[in-house]
Amino acid sequence: MSLALWLGFLLAAILIAITPGPGAVLSMSTGLRYGYRSALLAILGLQAALLLQLLVVALGLGALLAASETGFGILKFVGAAYLVWLGVQKWRAPVGVVDLASENTPRRGLFVQGLLVNLTNPKAVVFIGALVPQFIDPAQPVAVQYVVIAATLCATDILVMSCYAAAALQLGRWLADVRHLRWQNRIFGAVFITAGSMLAVSSRN
Repeated sequence: MSLALWLGFLLAAILIAITPGPGAVLSMSTGLRYGYRSALLAILGLQAALLLQLLVVALGLGALLAASETGFGILKFVGAAYLVWLGVQKWRAPVGVVDLASENTPRRGLFVQGLLVNLTNPKAVVFIGALVPQFIDPAQPVAVQYVVIAATLCATDILVMSCYAAAALQLGRWLADVRHLRWQNRIFGAVFITAGSMLAVSSRN
């Protein structure tokens, strides 16, 4: 992959990462509620799913998913149901001020949440499948290029999601009381439910 081609992909990766989506919502809600170290676990889960989706594309399975109405529909509704479930859980979450410096800050399950949020989004696989091949030079070793693409995607996404989480954390320092935390839970819960509903009624285009 030439430098010019890589810079083009880097720009595309940045634009993809900064576009708000379920991953950004998860990063912000976790950072706002539990702090950056907890949010980082969710962010790493997002990257694990991204790598799996890239592997699917590299193996040519992304094209099969894009061509299969049934497969796309099943994965779409599973993803939508999971986002709605996350929203309900967030809405109903118990309210209490968390000590962000404490080692007991809740982190259990955050990596899996990040993994599932990205993994159950079929449009991500289809989008990656449409984008990535345009930056692959068939005259060069393909495996090496996929490694470069994976590293670029993950590094960019980690940086952007970290910025989302850190910005939310700074906001949270001004809203660290029970009444505000309850509204935080409800707002992010509503955003997750809305994202799930929009995914459920969306088409692949």
